[in-house]
Amino acid sequence: METFLENTLPIGKPKWLKVKLPIGQKYTELRGLVDKYSLNTICTSGSCPNMGECWGEGTATFMILGNVCTRSCGFCGVKTGRPETVDWDEPEKVARSIKIMNIKHAVITSVDRDDLKDGGSIIWIETIKAIRRMNPNTTLETLIPDFQGIERNIDRIVEANPEVVSHNVETVRRLTREVRIQAKYDRSLEVLRYLKEKGVNRTKSGIMLGLGEKQDEVFQTMRDLRNANVDIVTIGQYLQPSKKHLPVKEFITPDQFAIYEKFGLELGFRHVESGPLVRSSYKAQKHIL
Repeated sequence: METFLENTLPIGKPKWLKVKLPIGQKYTELRGLVDKYSLNTICTSGSCPNMGECWGEGTATFMILGNVCTRSCGFCGVKTGRPETVDWDEPEKVARSIKIMNIKHAVITSVDRDDLKDGGSIIWIETIKAIRRMNPNTTLETLIPDFQGIERNIDRIVEANPEVVSHNVETVRRLTREVRIQAKYDRSLEVLRYLKEKGVNRTKSGIMLGLGEKQDEVFQTMRDLRNANVDIVTIGQYLQPSKKHLPVKEFITPDQFAIYEKFGLELGFRHVESGPLVRSSYKAQKHIL
């Protein structure tokens, strides 16, 4: 799950978190299409700070299975509650949006749907099929929930064969119960390990910093991910979506992010994206290489 924030930080936020407004012809064109056709991208709904850069490179992120989550993570700005019924036309809608926007690399994510027997995995696979059918030259990353660790649901994603399959651990082991209330650190690691064992070409995970974790804990989380044969890791600054969410305990400096990047590359990750404004889909198009 991706969550962003731009306007509710405390006064006096560090200068490295200040973002220029997105510009450029490609961004302007895509913004016009999104507005004209009421396309639903998490880039716009989440006010992602990297939207201009990603759109300029032909990448965008779409969220499926509605906008209400069955889980109540302390970091996430998505609403929690009883989700609406599944929209079986959604796969075609997403595929059409990608075609209209002429997206070269699409990232698909979703809310958790623990209310569904299949965890939403059938809509996932139908969405991937629709995108492949309508956009045969578009590459795909699927940022999936843990599907409660149920293998038959995970297998549907594997069978669809996206170029990258991602699942975020989000935080270090010690903070998982507070940050990801209904999730389990080891279950997430098992999902990532299972994906690789089943033959997924590229696996990926993400960590947020600034929630009270220590450097050694971040190092250990990165080791755990490598031990699960994860290929790509993204590391970014947590930003509080609202006053009801977990507070930012610390703003991590760019120098500290550089330390994590160096450590990750030494561990053997194929790609390490580490910086204050990095999000799960940042430079996603490069992660298929």
